[in-house]
Amino acid sequence: MGDKEWLERQFVPDERLGIPLPAFEADWDTLSRTRQEALLERWETVRGTIPERIIRLEEQIKVKQERLFAEDDFAASCRLNSDIAELASRINDLHIWFRVQQDLDTETKRHS
Repeated sequence: MGDKEWLERQFVPDERLGIPLPAFEADWDTLSRTRQEALLERWETVRGTIPERIIRLEEQIKVKQERLFAEDDFAASCRLNSDIAELASRINDLHIWFRVQQDLDTETKRHS
């Protein structure tokens, strides 16, 4: 098995967030320095897509808010509110994942 295939298996697409998330098959401490660096590089690439993903979700929220302000039907308003809350939850989760890089860097430096 090649390193590229191994690396791709360490990240699983998350449909809700729209990005692949880390799903390491082994504990970080058991990985070679080379594999740790490969994982960090791959994560940095994924991480770099998060701000644009957040912007797209914020745009969806704005559209739904405009619809909500014009909506007279209570049930439809509730659905729109729920949709907005779900999109906001995704944004929050993406912000959390965006900060994961700091944790991985710290962990790697500790074991250098």
